[in-house]
Amino acid sequence: MPSLRNLQSPGAARDLAWLFFVAFVVIASGLGLRDPWPTDEPRFAMLSQHMVDTGRWLFPERGGELYSDKPPVFMWLQAMAIQLTGGLRTGFLLPSLLASLGSLALVYDLGRRLWTRRVGLYAAWLLLFALQFTFQAKRAQIDPVVVFLITLANYGLIRHLLRGPDWRMWCLGWFAAGLGTVTKGVGALALLMLLPAAIVAALRWRGIALGGWRGWLLGPPAFVLATGVWLVPMLWAVATRGDPALHDYVRTILFHQTVNRYSDSWDHFEPWWYYLGVMLTLWLPAALALPWALPAWWRRLRRQDARYLLPLAWTVLIVVFFSIPSGKRDVYIMPALPMVCLALAPLMAGLLRRRGPQRLALAFVVTLGSLLLVAGLAVLLGDPGFERKLMQERGATAGEMARLAWMLVVVGAWAWACVAWFRRARAPLAVAWMLGGLWVAYSFMAYPVLDRHSSPRQLMADVAARIGPQAELGLVAWREQMVLVAGRPVQTFGFGKQASWGRPWYQQWNDAADWQREQPAQRWVLSLELAMPDCVDRDQAVLAGIANRRRWWLVPAAAVPAGCEAPVVTRPTYAGTDDAGADDDE
Repeated sequence: MPSLRNLQSPGAARDLAWLFFVAFVVIASGLGLRDPWPTDEPRFAMLSQHMVDTGRWLFPERGGELYSDKPPVFMWLQAMAIQLTGGLRTGFLLPSLLASLGSLALVYDLGRRLWTRRVGLYAAWLLLFALQFTFQAKRAQIDPVVVFLITLANYGLIRHLLRGPDWRMWCLGWFAAGLGTVTKGVGALALLMLLPAAIVAALRWRGIALGGWRGWLLGPPAFVLATGVWLVPMLWAVATRGDPALHDYVRTILFHQTVNRYSDSWDHFEPWWYYLGVMLTLWLPAALALPWALPAWWRRLRRQDARYLLPLAWTVLIVVFFSIPSGKRDVYIMPALPMVCLALAPLMAGLLRRRGPQRLALAFVVTLGSLLLVAGLAVLLGDPGFERKLMQERGATAGEMARLAWMLVVVGAWAWACVAWFRRARAPLAVAWMLGGLWVAYSFMAYPVLDRHSSPRQLMADVAARIGPQAELGLVAWREQMVLVAGRPVQTFGFGKQASWGRPWYQQWNDAADWQREQPAQRWVLSLELAMPDCVDRDQAVLAGIANRRRWWLVPAAAVPAGCEAPVVTRPTYAGTDDAGADDDE
């Protein structure tokens, strides 16, 4: 383990400062340039903004209904960030940014404590530029925060088991696992680390320090204390208020969204080998080292090196756990990525001196750069089918398509410039500079274009200009984004995508029509085209625009004849659209 003097050397400080400077630039670039994008970001941002506006933080609400899909811990963080920054556009991304930087810091520190400072830096660089990690770090979803909390739990447990006994770290690991559990329900999986540790301790592997059994008893209370941050006030409120809706909230969030979702998945169906593809693609470029890392890991495990066993065995357990149910998403196994990078890091110094890994890394840059360059030139010089499809579905202009094409050309050319400058001997630098340039270019060149077609801000601005500042607006079959960018209070009539999930559209429409009849001169209804009944007079209604490939109509009272009601729908009738099926939740 490196000495304190070595860790505080000018070289160590410079390397660490450079790492976090690059990480901040890559992850934070584009901050404030876009609204929350579907599907998950607008939901959490709206729930968080509602907490800020109403002061009701314990039970998240959406459209007047309790949101019971996820605990509110992430929304609390997001709401605090919105208050801190004074604005939604910056605040909604702040928890992901800070959590991702925290994960990098934990992996670095664990690598230097188990091996050397150089190994810690390798681990953090591998994690930073893993495609899945960077992509999620730049999004406002729960997963970056969950990855940080599970990595923090692993950090505490590993420090106790491999550099202990250290009962403070032991308690930290359990406490972080508890926080992860009340953030997304999977934080307790960090405790699976204890299974391989117990096995190798029984086999008398060197380097494992379980400590005395009395110390073990400190862990579960720390876990319960962390989960109590949310569970205690929530259960107390449910027990004392006697509201049936709250009792249903408890059943849904504690059982339906956890046990039932795992044992009887209802969406995201994938084959059992799905996560192998995720690891070989979304974990690039770190996955490029696997052909050499696998035999090297085996040799070290045969030498009974527990520093490799614990992160690798835990990764296998996580992948197996999430491979069992039929419902799978790539982000489910992302908490294992930091541990894989940690196990790869000690091998990197030797691998990067070999011709095979150098050539493969350079081939990665060449391949990705060439694909981007060819795609950009195809848009600029030809008329490819995907360009026409995007223009038709998204309403993109030729100028916007050209801007996106130039971004692809710039990044592709940048990749080739990195290859020419660094060459084979410094191929890892070519990978890092190419990916850094890709993410920065994507943030500053693509965000402004994509935001116009991934956010209904322009649609809602056009609606506001049409009805005037004094009019009232009701929403039918609405999306969370619309409330965020409405710029005025709006009336909603429940939330749901279709008749089989949430509040049926026909009920929303009929309630909206009744609401509009109370003050017909003052009230307008903005409705999704698919939810609007045929009896509405299209000649008097106004096609407000297209947002996220959906057509929206602005309906005055004059366009709704007496007795015009939406027919009762008893089963899904919107197959083939983005609105069919259950909510695409994380």
